[in-house]
Amino acid sequence: MPVSETRRRPVLRVLIVLLFLLVVLAAAAVLGAGLWLRHAMTAALPQLDGSLPLPGLSAPVTVRRDQHGVPHIEAANLDDLFEAQGYVTAQDRLWEMDMARRLSAGEAAEILGSKLVEHDRVQRVLQIRPTAERMVASLNARDRRYFEDYARGVNAFITANQDHLSPEFRLLMYSPKPWKPVDSVLVMLSMMQMLDQHWESKLEREQVTARLGPTLAATLYPDGSWRDHPPTQVEPDLTAPNQIIPDAPLDETQVKAEDLLHLKTLLEGPRAACAGCTPGSNQWVVSGALTASGKPLLSNDMHLNHQIPNIWFELDLNGPGFHAAGVTVPGIPYIVAGHNEHISWGFTALYADMQDIYVEQLNNQDQYRSISATGAVSWQPVEHDHETIHVRGGSDVPIDVERTVHGPILTPLIPNEKRALALRWNIYDPKSGGDPLFDLNTAANWDDFRRAMSGWYSPSQNVVYSDDQGHIGYQAVGYIPLRPAGIAPTTIADTNHEWQGFIPFEQLPSAYDPANGILATANARTTPDGYPYPITDEWADPYRNERIWKWLAGHAGAGQKLTPADMLTLQTDVYSEVDQELAQRFAYAIDHAGKTDSRLREAADLLRSWDGVVSIDSAPAAIIADAKKAFWPMLLKPRIGDDWKLYEWSSQTFAMEEFINHRPAAWLPSEYKTWDDFLADVVRTGIREKHGDLKHWKYGEQHPVDVEHPLYSMLPWFKRWTGTGKQPQAGDTTTVKQAGSTFGPSQRFTMDWSNPDQSTENIVMGESGDPLSPYYRDHWPYWYSGKTFALPFSSQAVASQTTHTLRLTP
Repeated sequence: MPVSETRRRPVLRVLIVLLFLLVVLAAAAVLGAGLWLRHAMTAALPQLDGSLPLPGLSAPVTVRRDQHGVPHIEAANLDDLFEAQGYVTAQDRLWEMDMARRLSAGEAAEILGSKLVEHDRVQRVLQIRPTAERMVASLNARDRRYFEDYARGVNAFITANQDHLSPEFRLLMYSPKPWKPVDSVLVMLSMMQMLDQHWESKLEREQVTARLGPTLAATLYPDGSWRDHPPTQVEPDLTAPNQIIPDAPLDETQVKAEDLLHLKTLLEGPRAACAGCTPGSNQWVVSGALTASGKPLLSNDMHLNHQIPNIWFELDLNGPGFHAAGVTVPGIPYIVAGHNEHISWGFTALYADMQDIYVEQLNNQDQYRSISATGAVSWQPVEHDHETIHVRGGSDVPIDVERTVHGPILTPLIPNEKRALALRWNIYDPKSGGDPLFDLNTAANWDDFRRAMSGWYSPSQNVVYSDDQGHIGYQAVGYIPLRPAGIAPTTIADTNHEWQGFIPFEQLPSAYDPANGILATANARTTPDGYPYPITDEWADPYRNERIWKWLAGHAGAGQKLTPADMLTLQTDVYSEVDQELAQRFAYAIDHAGKTDSRLREAADLLRSWDGVVSIDSAPAAIIADAKKAFWPMLLKPRIGDDWKLYEWSSQTFAMEEFINHRPAAWLPSEYKTWDDFLADVVRTGIREKHGDLKHWKYGEQHPVDVEHPLYSMLPWFKRWTGTGKQPQAGDTTTVKQAGSTFGPSQRFTMDWSNPDQSTENIVMGESGDPLSPYYRDHWPYWYSGKTFALPFSSQAVASQTTHTLRLTP
C-alpha cells in the first residue's frame, strides 16, 4: 500500500500543477482580452479637437461639442452641413447605424449567425429592403442629394478609421459596408415598423375571439374610453359603447398560441417581455396666456425601448436657411424632433391602423382570386421574389417571397397556418415615399408646418406645435387607409374591406390656438365625437393623457403660471389615478370576501390608505402591480387555457378597470361565488410568491430599470460599468412617466420661446457609443434623477458652452 500511494502522489502533484497552470492561463487570457478591449475602446475614441480632412467638402465646417458632447455643426452650405452630419454621427454611433440597417433589411444573420435567421426571414417576407429601394427612388432631387451627402460623410469616416473602428466591429470580426441612401431609408423603415406594425395583434385577437365568442371578447377590446380627452375637443367623451357581435365558432385553421407568441417575440424584441409597454409618448403645449413668461411652452418625451447606444442622437445643425436642433436617429439626415428658429414640434404615436390581413384564395396553378372594382372575378398569378439569407458559420437560407395585389403572403412566418394570409400596409403603396423632414426643419409658421406634414406617410403620429409668434397647434399625420366599411379587427375574408385611398390630410384631426390654451396627447383617443373616418380601434390606455390634461388645467385654473420647471415635474410625474382606484376596489373586495387571512387583510389596510403615487419605496404600489399581473390569467385561463397569453391590447388596463368596476356576471369564474371573492383571491395570488413583511415591500426594487449594452453585457468585468445595472425605479405604464425595466421615456424635451437657449433636451445615456468616452453615460444621472439641462442654440450660447472644437476641411 505505501508503495502504491507513493507512486500516485507525483501524478496527483502533476495534475494539480497542470490545473493551476490552466487556471492561470485562463485568467491571463481573460485579463489580456479585457486589456485589449479597453485599448480598442481607447483607440476608437473620435478626434474632437483640431483639424481633420473630410473629402467632398467645398468649405471648412466647424463642429463644436458642448459640455454633454452634443455636436453643434456649422457649415457654409447645406451639402457640407449634411456631409458633416453623416461624418460626426458615425464618429459616435457607426456600429449602431450598421446594425440598424442590417436588422431592418434582414441581413443580421450574416454577422450574428443562425440565431438571427428567423428574424431575417420576417424582414425578407415583409419586403423591407425592396420597399426601401422603391422609396429611395421616390426622393425628390433635393433630398436625394442631401441623403447622398450624408452617406458620403459616413463613408469618409469608415475609410479614414478602418484600423480603429469601434470595438464591436472587431469583436464580431467584420467591417461595415459603405453607407448608401437606401440604408438611411432602412433606418427610417425600422422606426415605422416599431410604431405602426400591429398585424400580429389581429391574429391574436382572432384566436381569442374564436375561443370566447365575439360577445364576450368585445369587452376585452375597448375602442376608446369615457376618460378620453381628444385635443380637438374641449369636453371629453363620456361614453364607451361596446359593439355586440353574434358568437362565431372556432376556425380550425387557426394556429397555436405558442406560434403567435413566438412571432410576437420576433417582431417586438425586448418590448415583448414588458407587459403593458407599448411605443408611445407624452406631448403637450400650452399658450403664453398660461405661462410665467407669456410665451408658449412645448414638452415632449417619447417612450421607446431603452438601448445602448441610445435610439436618439442630439444634434444642432446650422447652415444657410437651415438651423434646427433636437434629436435625430443615427443613420438619418436632418432633425426628427425639436425646434428651429421659428417653430418647435414633438411627436407621439397616433396608433392608426395602417395594416390589414387578407385571406387569399389560391388555386393549384399558383394563382389567387382577384375581384375588380366592378365586381369582375379573375385569377392572377402570384408574384415571387427569391432572396437568400447569408448565415455566418452556416449554410445560406433561400427565401421565396410570395405576393398578391394586397402584399406579401405571411403564411411562411406562422407555423401550422393553412390559410394564405397577405399583408396590406400603407408603406407598400406607391404614394408612400419621400422625406418631409427637411421641409419640417425649415418651416417658419403653422402653414409651412402643415404643408410639410401633409407629406408624412408613416409612422402615424400626433404632432404638437408652437412658434415664436405665440401660436400653438396640433396635427395628426400619416397616410391612414380610407375604409368605408370600417376597420377589420381580425383577418379579412370578404370583398367589402378594400381600401379606397387614404384619409385626406385636411380631414385628419387638427387644432390651432384653442381657447383654453392647452393641447396634449399621450396615445389615447384623439378623434372628436362624430369624427367620420375610422383611424384605429386600438387607442392606448387613457390614464397618462387624462393626468396631463387634469394637471395642466388644474394649475391654470388655480391661476398658477407655468414654467419650464413645471414641465419637467409633469414629465416625471408618477401618480396613477387608476392604480389608486384599483387599490380601493381590491381593499373593498377583501373586506367583503368570504375567505381572508391576516396577510390579505394587511394588504387591504395598506391599499385603502395609499395616495396613488407609484414611488420607489411604495409598498401598496408593489401589491397593486402584483395584483394586476395576476388578474388576466386568473380571469381568462379558466375559459381559454393558455390562449390567455394572446390577449394584449393597448387599452388593456382600462378593460381591467371596467371589469373591476362593473363586475359583469357573465365573466365571473365559476369557482367563485362573488366578484369580491375573486378579486380578493387575485390579491392573494399576486402576493403569494413574495415573502417578507408587506409593509417593507418596495415597488422600485421589484420593478427596476436596467439598461445594458448588447455585447459588453455578456463579457466578464464589462457588464457593470458599460450599463446601468438594476436600479430601483418609480412609475408604471399608467403614470405620465411610463416605465418598464427596459422601456420608458427615451428623451425629454421642453421648448421655451421666452429663451430658446434655455430649452432643454436630454436622452437616457449619452451621445457616444464608446464606454470610455466621457459622453457615454453622462446623461444618465439627469434622466434617472428626473433632472435635465439646456441645449444651447444661439451662436453666443453655443460658444459659451463649447468644450471641444473640430474643424473639418476640404
